[in-house]
Amino acid sequence: MRNTAKITTAVLAAGALTLGLTACGSDQDSGSDASGPLTVAATATPQGQILTYVKDNLAKDAGLELEVKEFTDYVTPNTAVQQGEVDANYFQHQPYLDDFNKKNGTDIVAVPGATVHLEPLGVYSEGLKDLADLKKGATVAIPNDTTNEARALKLLEANGLIELKSGVGYEATPKDIASNPKNLQFKELEAALLPRSVSDVDAAVINGNYALEADLSPAEDALAAEAPENNPYGNFLAVKKGNEDDPRVEKLAKLLTSPEVKKYIDDTYDGSVVAAF
Repeated sequence: MRNTAKITTAVLAAGALTLGLTACGSDQDSGSDASGPLTVAATATPQGQILTYVKDNLAKDAGLELEVKEFTDYVTPNTAVQQGEVDANYFQHQPYLDDFNKKNGTDIVAVPGATVHLEPLGVYSEGLKDLADLKKGATVAIPNDTTNEARALKLLEANGLIELKSGVGYEATPKDIASNPKNLQFKELEAALLPRSVSDVDAAVINGNYALEADLSPAEDALAAEAPENNPYGNFLAVKKGNEDDPRVEKLAKLLTSPEVKKYIDDTYDGSVVAAF
């Protein structure tokens, strides 16, 4: 894998933060202290790496003091924003955020104009060189969170392995499969665990950031990957509603969508991560 950048890790347990989310979140003031450093939660790869590039190369000249906190899952970055433990996060796409807000009663919003990149979802296998070689009854591991599970199924559909029921949207599950000619079996796992499952299943559909952390390249190793054109899964900067106009957030949004960051993404990830601006 080309990129070996590391940043300081701060891991929080998802369960501890999830308990009492609505009650804790509702007591928080939506405002933030615009005079202090901006603390942003992110998954490590590539979001943490991109933020660290901004911190080390662009933030000082823009008058922004930036702190980065890494998380290893898709729950705690949102609960931390909702509870005011961090000012913003950068790890998710709109369908995931919509589903999270709906299920948890949170009010996190995307920062306008701050969609930064796309990590193409890919299908990986240790034993196959082509998806067409999947045997009847083969087991395919997919993410178990609502939107990424639907996204995985849509990728398999796009490659002719299954057919989903007409009109199924971002909440599709294996129960919504209308046609499954190979009788594929689906193993639903937490997204972070999928890279470790590749040796235990015939194929696995893995989120781009977790693939990169496991030294898998969507551009080089995936048997199939999402196309970036008209893709709704771009990752963006997000805050608790009411904090979109925080001047520190506006500065970071501008930096994250700057020509310098686009060049960094192009040079660092060589197609495994694609700039979305």
